[in-house]
Amino acid sequence: MNPQFRKLAAISVLLLQIGCGYPGIPRKPSLDLPQPPDDLRAIRKSDKVYLSWTIPTHTADRLLIHHLGVTRVCRTTQPKITECRTPAGEIPNSEAVVVMNRNKKPVSPKRTAEFIDTIPAQPLSNAFDQFVYGVEVTSQRGRSAGLSNLSSVPAAPTLSAPTGLHAEVTYQGVLLTWQAINAPAMPGLSFKYRVYRREGTNPEDVMAGESPLAEPTLLDRSIEWEKVYSYRVNVVTIISPPEKPESEVEGDDSTAIQLLTHDVFPPAVPSGLQAVFSGVGQQPFIDLVWRPDTDPDLAGYNIYRRQNEQAPEKINSELVKKPAYRDTNVSPGTVYYYSVSAVDVRGNESAPSAQASEAVPRSQ
Repeated sequence: MNPQFRKLAAISVLLLQIGCGYPGIPRKPSLDLPQPPDDLRAIRKSDKVYLSWTIPTHTADRLLIHHLGVTRVCRTTQPKITECRTPAGEIPNSEAVVVMNRNKKPVSPKRTAEFIDTIPAQPLSNAFDQFVYGVEVTSQRGRSAGLSNLSSVPAAPTLSAPTGLHAEVTYQGVLLTWQAINAPAMPGLSFKYRVYRREGTNPEDVMAGESPLAEPTLLDRSIEWEKVYSYRVNVVTIISPPEKPESEVEGDDSTAIQLLTHDVFPPAVPSGLQAVFSGVGQQPFIDLVWRPDTDPDLAGYNIYRRQNEQAPEKINSELVKKPAYRDTNVSPGTVYYYSVSAVDVRGNESAPSAQASEAVPRSQ
């Protein structure tokens, strides 16, 4: 073998051996610290604060987590939380859910954690304070990469739930009444009632309206007929700190009350009815006009006519859609007496209007 070729072969083998044993760039071992949540949300209702956040799926150095330690819920009335020495609560450790995606790579789907905290009563002198929350998710060894984002709720007091809620269906809507609540004078705090409505089995609430604390009543005009509604009412505390934006917190809800908005209420009685004869040189007729009914559920009108002392009879076969009608079935030498009623889409009919009379001449 050529000595030069033998030398090159030896160098190649040496390089290959060196390459196979080369360890690469050293990587710092992971501390397995969960990435702190950044979407903590706190919502207060009475003395309960409802917290939610996304459970971490990766470590602070972007590696998948398979196991978590406890999660500490931190609460303070100080502007910030620097450490969680005395947690308001703890959530036991759990396993992160790991699945395989289409590329056969492990992924952890997002999951939401929830916690309900019962806050301690605060003196009225601290009515403008805030409860500040953070959560600290730890590893299996009890270590963390720090607190989540912070979320705060008002610390002001709330009033008890109203009692004696009563609902009545009227032609204007649902009239709600309840027992009044007296609130002590508190500088910077005011109160109002808030009413919620839920339709049938729909779990979503709609605010039906608000009223001052001195007026324990509300008329809900926004209902639809022939539906089942449930109502509840609470007292809202309004916090007005000096030179700061207002905030509010709701108290406990009253016992809910349910009813059917069955429509048995007729439209308004038509008014302004006038009757005018015409017939010179043509077939005789009597024109009727009246003021239009403004009820939103109006379906039409019925026309009633009588002669002498006879009982009125309906002369239209179908509901009249406009506030006008022409009666062509008239005879010479007869006096006719007319009245009009309004009918809604559910068939409720108003009382008859005041009568209007008109005579058909014997000869034209």
